[in-house]
Amino acid sequence: MANNISVFKKYIDLLDEVYKNASLTSVLDGDSTLTSVGANANELIIPKIDMDGLANYDRNGGYVDGSVTLTNETVKFNYDRGRAFSVDAMDNEETAGLAFGKLSSEFIRTKTVPEMDAFRFATYASATGAVKDAGALADGAAVIAALRKGINRMDEEEVPCDGRYLFITPAVYGMVLDLDETKSKAVLSRFEDIILVPQSRFYTAVELLSGGSDQTAGGFKKGAAAKEIDFMIVHKDAVIQYPKHTVNKVIRPEENQKADAWRFFFRAYGLVNVYENKAKGIFVHTKA
Repeated sequence: MANNISVFKKYIDLLDEVYKNASLTSVLDGDSTLTSVGANANELIIPKIDMDGLANYDRNGGYVDGSVTLTNETVKFNYDRGRAFSVDAMDNEETAGLAFGKLSSEFIRTKTVPEMDAFRFATYASATGAVKDAGALADGAAVIAALRKGINRMDEEEVPCDGRYLFITPAVYGMVLDLDETKSKAVLSRFEDIILVPQSRFYTAVELLSGGSDQTAGGFKKGAAAKEIDFMIVHKDAVIQYPKHTVNKVIRPEENQKADAWRFFFRAYGLVNVYENKAKGIFVHTKA
């Protein structure tokens, strides 16, 4: 029994590592200490501040009074997904533990992480105030021009230069790599990091499947009116990416009251949103 517990603890650590290696959006995870949890468990309260600018100073009258407004924006958690699986104890034993081990790790790597990435990208791409552009990108020069347009727009909106991440499909990025490096280096150096995103995770809208009678496979699919994204520039401070509760729970066969089987439970609960005042920190380019 002691040996089983020791192996189990090491295995859970590996599950966490799978998520960190496979997730493309984990670089945008926010610091949960920057927000205070609202009165309801499914909300966060985010402070917003606005104030008047400078006014003329009068040598006789002195200063002109200004006003400061501090309000609270309440945003609700919008991602709550889970799944449970069973693996018969004998099936697992006869495969030297591979049946259960492969099921849990492959589920996180091939099902959970792609869906979470796709949901996040779609949420940011459809956010009110995010800057959107579209058009055919015929070659690397067209991609560089589109990237420069996004960079210039952020510069004009005074989005900080630090913390800008470029998410881009391999095909579009490949066109940039085909160029002479001197034609692309200056533009690509403006990003904190460049992350390749497969088109299968990169849409302006996705539909999360319920897992019910007509959608038993679960997962997600491209939204009915969604567009394919070529690239997206995201300033990290513009998004609220808060995974409040992510849990891998395992019940061993000897603890299972219903069957002689391992039970694997996974649940992800969190918030994916965009700060209203920082939406210009997102630039999305889609296909025509």
